[in-house]
Formats: sequence, C-alpha cells, structure tokens
Amino acid sequence: MKIDKTQLLLFVVLIFGSVGCDRVTKDLAKEHLKDLGEFSYWHDTFRLVYVENPGAAMSFGANWHPELKFWILTLLPTTVLALVVWFVLKHLNKLSFSHLIGLGLIVAGGVGNLLDRFLNNSLVPDFMNLGINGLRTGIFNVADVCITTGIIVTLVYYKSMERATA
Repeated sequence: MKIDKTQLLLFVVLIFGSVGCDRVTKDLAKEHLKDLGEFSYWHDTFRLVYVENPGAAMSFGANWHPELKFWILTLLPTTVLALVVWFVLKHLNKLSFSHLIGLGLIVAGGVGNLLDRFLNNSLVPDFMNLGINGLRTGIFNVADVCITTGIIVTLVYYKSMERATA
C-alpha cells in the first residue's frame, strides 16, 4: 500500500507545530509569569498564572507514589500515543482530513505534556484559566488545548460518521 505523503506531511507538521507552540508558550510563561501572581483579563474571564502541575488534569494523581505516577501518568500515555500513531500510519490513506487533524492534535498535546514529564522532573507547566464568576476551568496549557480540541474533533467526526451510516 502506498502512503499518502500529503497526509503524512500534514500529520507530522501538525504535531511538530503544535508541540513547538506548546514549548514556546510554556517557556514564556515560566519566564514572565513564575512567582508574579495572577493576571486577569476581560473582566476576569481569562487569567494567566504560572503553576507546575505534578499530576494530570486538575492535579489528578499529584500525591500518588512516584512509581505509580510514572506508570499511570508517563508510561500509559506514552503507550497510548504510540498506538494512536500506529493507527494513523496504518490507516493514513483512509483517514478523513478532520479525523487526521483530531488524532494529530491528541498526539501533539500528549507529546507536549510528556516532554515535560521527562525533562522537567515530572512537572508540567500550566498557566491559563478561563471562567465566569465562580465557574472556572482548571489551570491548563497549550498541550491541554490540543488534546481537548483533538478529542472534540474526533468525537464530532465519529458522530457524523454514525449519522451518515444510520
């Protein structure tokens, strides 16, 4: 089977571009926000505040034993991302544009956060927060935005495929 080089290039550029944006924004946040408190914009809808998250989303698993954290927050996501990349490469010629984008964003976000786990003593820099009044998100980063967007795009893709076959 011949691999569609355009699809492969799109997948690789999306991953490298997204990981690059994640790295740059995390470095900028560390340089310009660390130890400076919180900055609020647009009537407190958007906040910038630097934290180093030792866990997953919403600090899930932050207090786990280091070995358990390694298995659940590093090794498991690495395995899942490898399987997603394998799936994409195996089905590259059959994937729609939106499906490829969704999976590429998930991989990019996962790689971005895993790089921090490997290079930053398992601490992932987070620096953005959204909300209205008391209803707020957790503090997140660009990699988290990629993962969330990728999941939404992938779910919408599967839902549209479900409707098309019904």
